[in-house]
Amino acid sequence: MDSIQTQKPHVVCVPYPAQGHVNPFMQLAKLLHCVGFHITFVNNEFNHNRFVRSHGPDFVKGLPDFTFETIPDGLPLSDKDATQDIPALCESTRKNCYGPFKELVVKLNSCSEVPPVSCIIADGIMGFARRVARDLGIQEVSLWTASACGFVGYLQFEELVKSGILPFKDENFATDGTLDKSLNWISEMKDMRLKDLPSFIRITSLDDIMFDFLDSQARNTLTSSSIIINTFQDLDGESIDVLNTKNPNIYNVGPLHLLGRHFPEKEKGFKTSGSSLWKNDPKCLTWLDKWEPSSVIYVNYGSITVMSEHHLKEFAWGLANSKLPFLWIMRPDIVMGEFIALPQEFFDEIKDRGYITNWCVQEQVLSHPSIGAFLTHCGWNSTLESISAGVPMICWPFFAEQQTNCKYVCTNWGIGMEINHDVKREEIAKLVKEMMIGEKGMKMKQKCLEYKKKAIRATNVGGSSYNDFYKLIKEVFHHDVL
Repeated sequence: MDSIQTQKPHVVCVPYPAQGHVNPFMQLAKLLHCVGFHITFVNNEFNHNRFVRSHGPDFVKGLPDFTFETIPDGLPLSDKDATQDIPALCESTRKNCYGPFKELVVKLNSCSEVPPVSCIIADGIMGFARRVARDLGIQEVSLWTASACGFVGYLQFEELVKSGILPFKDENFATDGTLDKSLNWISEMKDMRLKDLPSFIRITSLDDIMFDFLDSQARNTLTSSSIIINTFQDLDGESIDVLNTKNPNIYNVGPLHLLGRHFPEKEKGFKTSGSSLWKNDPKCLTWLDKWEPSSVIYVNYGSITVMSEHHLKEFAWGLANSKLPFLWIMRPDIVMGEFIALPQEFFDEIKDRGYITNWCVQEQVLSHPSIGAFLTHCGWNSTLESISAGVPMICWPFFAEQQTNCKYVCTNWGIGMEINHDVKREEIAKLVKEMMIGEKGMKMKQKCLEYKKKAIRATNVGGSSYNDFYKLIKEVFHHDVL
């Protein structure tokens, strides 16, 4: 075997099996591959099959030094083209993945065709992979794929229980104003309300799977030898400083997609469609070409958000009544697993100014000059991509730390407006117009362009994220980049 190949550091990447986690993992893996690492990328079998369906079997053949492996997740077999049930998936990865993953790593280490595994990069919420690394004496590093402010939010869970706020006594907390309660005692996060913390605090029992899972996984991530976060100092600095007091070995390398511009060869051998689990529609970019700069609103609720048929129709008529052009990504499973057809009168109303499709390459869409605002669920990838493109946001957070991201976007950073969770078409039309053509929207656009400059500066040669990436390679992986 080629001795140079043998000398390569071999990193095993283990993302949580959902689109928003696979994306940043794939970006980081490709960059490490560019600087001389051998990569093994581990998906669950379900998502591996979705990759094959959306990109063809060639996608997962990989390269000699970038291979794909799978482990079972312990859930029943399914060929649905949608994200798996999240609570069931969390519980199952925690209970069922340690054994199969350990077997895989042992198999890789006994294979003469690949270098020995030198490091396992585990998703912050895939704690079993860190345990396997420790049990086998392999270096472990965590990649936290969400925001630093979201991370700090999860770390408050324990304190909320100690102070008697959680669990809530009954379900009335959702409607009686409890969630508006100020949390001034949280010195690590200013001006927070209960509703601004990750949504998994909304419980009446401490046995709730998601509360228990995120509470334990976030605290366990802090014990990792090093933590990589897809963010940058000028945006998420306050939260990064808080995390640094709990673990000094934190490397902020975001936005990863901007850092990638220094590696033009990163897609060599890969499909440019990236790591999408759905088929992308390239025609929407051609449609965008016909519009004036900053005139189109882009609507995408990410890969997991679901809503009621009523809310979908309120969004639809709100966009229609704004009289502005829009590109709307509407997953087939957006309405609680059902496919809902919108009425013909809606399509008559939006004729020639509305484009609706299943999926797109979001980074390309947000960077298109005709996009003026982004109606988003505030997932961290979407938030970072929007900031990197200088596009302000209209926020409708769905779950997890999206609530925290929304609060920071709208209040701390001043680059977004929040929609009431109970969607009304009049409010949608009003907010869209305010953001696209109103004075408040213009100010937010300017502020967002300033953050775009900061994101570019962080990932420029010598910038904070650029430097952290190379420090990570040298200090943690002990690899010299030629």
